[in-house]
Amino acid sequence: MLTGGTSGVYYPLGNVIKRLVERDMPGAKVSVMSTQATVENLNLLQQGKGTFALAQGDILSEAWKGNPEAGFPSSRTKIRLIGAAYPNFIHIIARSDARIGSVADLRGKRLSVGAARSGNEINSRALLGAADISYADLVQVEYLEYGQSVDLMLKGQLDAAIISAGVGVAAVQRAMSQGPIVLVPIDPAIIAKTKGLFYPLNIPAASYPGQKQDVQSAALNNYFVTAEDVPEATVYRVTKAIYANLEELKKAHTATAGMTLQGTLAVRPIQVHPGALRYFREVGLTR
Repeated sequence: MLTGGTSGVYYPLGNVIKRLVERDMPGAKVSVMSTQATVENLNLLQQGKGTFALAQGDILSEAWKGNPEAGFPSSRTKIRLIGAAYPNFIHIIARSDARIGSVADLRGKRLSVGAARSGNEINSRALLGAADISYADLVQVEYLEYGQSVDLMLKGQLDAAIISAGVGVAAVQRAMSQGPIVLVPIDPAIIAKTKGLFYPLNIPAASYPGQKQDVQSAALNNYFVTAEDVPEATVYRVTKAIYANLEELKKAHTATAGMTLQGTLAVRPIQVHPGALRYFREVGLTR
């Protein structure tokens, strides 16, 4: 199970999936791997070095097409969809003394945009671009995973970080509990300029320490994915272990609170694996 950094949501969610699968598939053993998340996950699946993974929907489309700028020199035709997971929220966290109250205020600041060529960094570029900000407009750009970004912010060596993750992500929890750090709202007008990449969705009040009000944010969907050569029976059983236990999954991490069976196949960025379709037909979700 290919996930992401240990301070994000993919990794702890991967461990929940491991428990569900091993419980519902006697004899199965799941190994959860921490990675650089979506881009690395999809490249590893293409290479046959993973079985299941989590991935952002926008990057799935880029992998399927084969976009070198997104980290895919050729089309990743072996990847297959299982179904939707939970939404990622674009968290912009900033030191309160940096006086950053909007995306536009990031100009001239010290910013971490996520690991180089990761899904997080691709999201950061898209959001900044919609606000007419390039990396050249920043005083300092760091390509760090979530936990490292927070470490530097707490030391006063960074002004802000962009973290694309589910609500309740550990890195933001730590940042806002240990330092003078706030969530920066994202204007819906900027989201509109991303041409459908993101949609507006608020981070609910009290999601993080000291957060007294809803914060305007941008969101996009995450997905469970696999590879075309994984046996249909295996994918069917793993799909069932995930979606037949949604209520248990929701209790395990706040990021999954909005997951529904009905929304699982509402958007299909790539081809769905036959094993997943078998389960969804069984429960009447698709024909």
